Amino acid sequence: MTNFISVQLKKASEVDLAKPLCKFIQQSYPGGDAQAEHCRAAEELSKLRKSALGRPLDKHDACLDTLLRYYDQLCSIEPKFPFSENQVCVTFTWKDAFDKGSLFGGSVKLALASLGYEKTCVLFNCGALASQIAAEQNLDNDEGLKAAAKHYQFASGAFQHIKDTVLSALNREPTVDISPDTVGTLSLIMLAQAQEVFFLKATRDKMKDGIIAKLANQAADYYGDAYKQCQYKDTLPKEVFPVLAAKHCIMQANAEYHQSILAKQQKKFGEEIGRLQHAADLVKTVASRYDEYINVKDLVDKINRALTAAKKDNDFIYHDRVPDLKDLEPIGKASLVKSTPVVVPLSQKFTDLFEKMVPLQVQQSVSVYNQRKADLVNRLIAQMREATNLANGVLASLNLPAAIEDVSGDTVPQSILNKSKSVIEQGGIQTVDQLIKDLPELLQRNKEILDESLRLLDEEETTDNELRTKFKERWQRTPSIELYKPLRAEGANFHSILNKAVQADGQVRECYQSHRDTIALLCKPEAELNAAIPSANPAKTLQGSEVVNVLRTLLAGLDEVKKEREQLENDMKAVNFDMTSKFLAALAQDGAINEEAISVTELDRIYGSYTQKVQESLKKQEELLKNIQNAHQDFSKMKQSNNESNLREEVLKNLAVANDKFVELVANLKEGTKFYNELTEILLKFQNKCSDIVFARKTERDELLKDLQQSIAREPSAPSIPLPTYQTTPAGGGKPAASSTPTPAPRTMVGAKPQPPARPPPPVISAASSSTSSAPTGPAAAPAAPAAAPPVAPAPGVGASSTAPSQAQGPPYPTYPGFPGYCQMPMPVGYNPYMYGQYNLPYVPSPVFQNPGQPPYPASQQPGYPFPQQPYYPQQ
Repeated sequence: MTNFISVQLKKASEVDLAKPLCKFIQQSYPGGDAQAEHCRAAEELSKLRKSALGRPLDKHDACLDTLLRYYDQLCSIEPKFPFSENQVCVTFTWKDAFDKGSLFGGSVKLALASLGYEKTCVLFNCGALASQIAAEQNLDNDEGLKAAAKHYQFASGAFQHIKDTVLSALNREPTVDISPDTVGTLSLIMLAQAQEVFFLKATRDKMKDGIIAKLANQAADYYGDAYKQCQYKDTLPKEVFPVLAAKHCIMQANAEYHQSILAKQQKKFGEEIGRLQHAADLVKTVASRYDEYINVKDLVDKINRALTAAKKDNDFIYHDRVPDLKDLEPIGKASLVKSTPVVVPLSQKFTDLFEKMVPLQVQQSVSVYNQRKADLVNRLIAQMREATNLANGVLASLNLPAAIEDVSGDTVPQSILNKSKSVIEQGGIQTVDQLIKDLPELLQRNKEILDESLRLLDEEETTDNELRTKFKERWQRTPSIELYKPLRAEGANFHSILNKAVQADGQVRECYQSHRDTIALLCKPEAELNAAIPSANPAKTLQGSEVVNVLRTLLAGLDEVKKEREQLENDMKAVNFDMTSKFLAALAQDGAINEEAISVTELDRIYGSYTQKVQESLKKQEELLKNIQNAHQDFSKMKQSNNESNLREEVLKNLAVANDKFVELVANLKEGTKFYNELTEILLKFQNKCSDIVFARKTERDELLKDLQQSIAREPSAPSIPLPTYQTTPAGGGKPAASSTPTPAPRTMVGAKPQPPARPPPPVISAASSSTSSAPTGPAAAPAAPAAAPPVAPAPGVGASSTAPSQAQGPPYPTYPGFPGYCQMPMPVGYNPYMYGQYNLPYVPSPVFQNPGQPPYPASQQPGYPFPQQPYYPQQ
């Protein structure tokens, strides 16, 4: 009687998880021990999947634990890897558990690049395997009963979890086996079977009949609800429905049986008989309708014995009235089962392979924080550099410090010599030329990488559009134009960055061309440099004056400010604070990360002092420059002015400006080279991302094309081609239309002797013609024959052999002498109205009987011919 329902496992296609995960790890994490450890964990995950899904699983708890550990690991990596069609793209393919497939098409399957889909299917297999393990338990002992109840409740919880989450996890229509309706029914079936196990345990433990009746009635209720959910749906195997209907009746019969015992104990003998009669009717229904699925002979015998004894006692002793079924009080219900909720980890042996890898949300928060930090530091450094350039420009315009160093009027000031030496040490004009020459090559390399990446997307998108146009609604996958939107946006951003870089390169070249000659002059030896600077009257009288000393002090203070800025810039760049622990703590505490609030607070704490120092430096420089300009005005009033000195001062100013521009150009060009090299690495990652998603889309496309071919093969063939009109329309209305189904050739029935039909009636011959009937048959008598022989209707069935058939007939199978399956039959005279094979006839028929469409009259008996002459009838 204990025939339990178990669920078939879904079958998964093989997938290599290690390769895409390792690629993501290598792109997202710096090289080192951490990266190698994460890659090893990815290899272990791939092996775990093969162990859980790549082999047949025994109906044992160890195999179930392997499935549970794989499910737990999927839940663990979900927040750590961006599984999607345009990031970590892994396509998971699963077959429908209940679809048996066809000879040509195979079973229904679905392929999705979704980790949620993989989790759903793995959890389905967990519930299915748990149901199989429960069905294998020995229910004759307590351990088996407890294990079965535990597994059934777990399976119910697994299927219920799928029902609640499958649509949001897939974002599309699932296969029938994991649809909400199907798994909801399976969850209820598992719950009903768990309740039945508790009923069996209560029966075995000989608990009170009232309690047993309530347990059985609750199980009957669960089975009835499950049957109602699936009776009008063709989603579960067909053998499930009769089992559910039978179990509903059996549990209800058990409830009535045990309630009858309680009624007997309460001296309600009429109620006892009424309940036993109802129980007997229920098990009788099961025995008559569902006997091939469940054997209820023992239960039938037990109920019938109790009913017979109860009737006997009531008839002879109690004479209690038997109430109608509708008058019986309803039996109570007691549920001892509930679906086990899915709470990760499901396995007690689970160990997270990626325990040291931070969740993706934390990674993203750290990335945004680093961007905020970089923006803040760059903004502070830019303010300091802009202030330094402003100070250099002011000093160059005032010809300081060269003006107060030019005492002789015919030698190169020491500050100019220092600038020349610095330019020469940095490579001079050749360094700038080489850096400018390298820029176009770096730019072109980046453009080619970007163009190739977008070309891959364009080709795959074109192919997808062509197939979508060809197959229309059959082409059920995400359109490439929608899927590639983030990549297209990223590519457009790279194009914009390259265009801005080209503009910046042009500005650098323009600046270089404007100051190239002066920079080249700074690269000359001291003698050539001195010769290029005009001579002027010395300003020795100003040396040692108070104004010059004030200028020297102010310029020294400005140099000190510049050095402080350099140190401040290095200090800000050296600050390194790992925010991972902060974000992890916030995620653990609140379940979410408010990145902006946390980042702003930490940046203020770390860089607040640096921001204050930068502002103080800017204010100090502003005061120094103001004082320098005032002191320079006093210096200019005291200094002798003439054309030679003005020209010399102008050249010295240009040399100072050239030095500043050289420093600026070298810095910009090196920064540009670094930018292009870093952009190359970013674009290579972008190209790999495009290549990976295109490869995944091609694999998905090939799989979908294969599925479409199989589905087309499963479809019914095209309808038969109708016959032409001239073959289906009766000719002149005198002949029925030919059937579209070909008529088979007549066959000789082996072992059955053909029976000749009844002879036709003799012809009616007039008196005038009777006198001529005895005349010899010859050509002279032929003209009178038609008048003396009116047409005679053939006997039933004769027309079939004497008229031309509606379709061509195949020849009868030949007979061979000595072959036991065929008998030698003499050929009848009226055979073959088409005059076929007349050389076989024993005589030449008279032309009188050759009217087409009319059966011939029987001729006289021929000597030596043992059988009467009959027309030939094809064997049907």
